[in-house]
Amino acid sequence: MKINAELVKQLREQSGVGMMDCKKALQECDGDMEKAAKYLREKGLDKAEKKSNRATKEGIIHSYIHHGDKIGVLLEINCETDFVARNEMFKKLAHEIALHIAAAAPKYLSKDDIPEDVVEKEKEIYKKMALNEGKPEKVIDKIADGKIKKFYEDTCLLEQNFIRDNDIKIRDLIKEYIAKIGENIVVKRFTRYLLGEEE
Repeated sequence: MKINAELVKQLREQSGVGMMDCKKALQECDGDMEKAAKYLREKGLDKAEKKSNRATKEGIIHSYIHHGDKIGVLLEINCETDFVARNEMFKKLAHEIALHIAAAAPKYLSKDDIPEDVVEKEKEIYKKMALNEGKPEKVIDKIADGKIKKFYEDTCLLEQNFIRDNDIKIRDLIKEYIAKIGENIVVKRFTRYLLGEEE
């Protein structure tokens, strides 16, 4: 199928991926813009995965104060080079994540950051709830595991659905930017402040 240059240009602007890759994606997907964008995302994520073990010693501390000055976020996000740390696309990602943290209020960065006793306590609560609802004994553990997965999605930044696009998680958003920028990117830590909130 012949793909016109305008379509390639549109996909390039939308995805940030090179012209040749955009053209190939459109050819593979019969000119369907949405499918081509998904194709690029999947292809880009493969490239991003390969970069995910590289050291990230540069980066920025990004601050975001929400309208009304009642919520603030400090975020450390790392990359491989100082050049990328000054890049507008990298700064945009930092801003998007800080904005998300302000809105979604994650408690932890990832599943690995949740203390084991907190997870165990949650599991026990879910098991008791299932028993109280009269669920059969043999499915209690399975129900608890499903609810723990939801607990991770609610409380861990990397597992949360991005507030601007519920179809992707924050970790996938980061992978998209790794594919676009060409360097590994890691969210190191964050703090969210809510005015009047008890420690």
